[in-house]
Amino acid sequence: MPISVFSLMLVVFSLTTGEFVIVGILPEVADDLHVSISAAGILVTAYALGMIAGGPTVTVATARIGRKRVTTGLVAVSVIANLGSSLAPNYAVLLATRFVAGLVVATFFAVAITTAVSMAPAGRQASTVAKLTLGMNLGIILGTPLGTFVGQNLGWRATFVAIAAVSTVGLLLILRFLPDQPPTSTGSVASELRILLNRDVQLAILLTAAGNVGIITVFTYLAPLLTDVSGFGSGAVPVLLLVYGAGAVVGNFLGGWLADRALMPSLVGLLTVLAAILVVFWAVSGVQVLAVALTFVVGALAFAIIPGMQTHVISTATAAPTLAVAVNASGFQVAAALASWLGGRVIDSNALGLRSISLVGAALTLVGLAIAIFSARRDRVPVNEHALRS
Repeated sequence: MPISVFSLMLVVFSLTTGEFVIVGILPEVADDLHVSISAAGILVTAYALGMIAGGPTVTVATARIGRKRVTTGLVAVSVIANLGSSLAPNYAVLLATRFVAGLVVATFFAVAITTAVSMAPAGRQASTVAKLTLGMNLGIILGTPLGTFVGQNLGWRATFVAIAAVSTVGLLLILRFLPDQPPTSTGSVASELRILLNRDVQLAILLTAAGNVGIITVFTYLAPLLTDVSGFGSGAVPVLLLVYGAGAVVGNFLGGWLADRALMPSLVGLLTVLAAILVVFWAVSGVQVLAVALTFVVGALAFAIIPGMQTHVISTATAAPTLAVAVNASGFQVAAALASWLGGRVIDSNALGLRSISLVGAALTLVGLAIAIFSARRDRVPVNEHALRS
């Protein structure tokens, strides 16, 4: 991995850790700031809302600035916001700093992905995206438990100091090794936003949201699925999440390799297999050995679809790829919020219940599959006919 790509991946790791680690230190935050656990949980929502709001707005505002300056500026804001979180004197200030920390995430992901892709050898764009999303994998399976350990032993404020420190290392590497590149756009704001009216771009963003909402629903409630349905003790959950994470790392690189060779066919195939595996998971989740094996497979498939989806957005939005990827990241967060809400409704339903989460996830994945098939067929339409349809 080139050091320039590694520096971007390191920041992705720290940003992902910052998004998810709050879940592991909620009791410590709630006790120290004298708020309820549910109120502390709103800190997760504040970060996500920052990503949703910041995706299009921050990207458009910075589109005419050189990419290296934008990247360093965004990381600097993240460092300051995380240090602010560590020093927050009360809940309101912490809520505000988590929102600010989230504001820069979608734009950083977008600029990092488009910058890395622009430096990638021909035919290796999706594999390069996979190297960046490895930072997401590691943030979930390594950064979050490490951050939780730090928070439980040194206090929750130390967790945010550690995240800021990792981001600072990434910032220094970016300053030293990332080549300077021109702005992502030199046109007007209106011309930048016009890309979002493109039917293919809309379909690509919709594919990311619809294709991921099913698996996010399952992942959100994976721990209770493994304990209440599969019968594992609570002590086994961290190990099983590592199994999921190991599958995610494998799937991430496999998905990038497949997408480089056949982008849309690989997405159609992976979504088909994912839907089928979720049905199997629903059927055999009570068998512990099979539940462990399928946890690995589900993790692999969940992350195998990401490099191809990101590359698909970039390939359809050549006029403004950074904005499209940023909006795509915001769409992913909307899907995550929908998944959490929908999963809760399924669990509370007398007709469905917790065990049906995997089946519901499969049904939702089929919606993403339908969009992928439609997009793949649309890609095969001759250029002149395609223009008429748009």
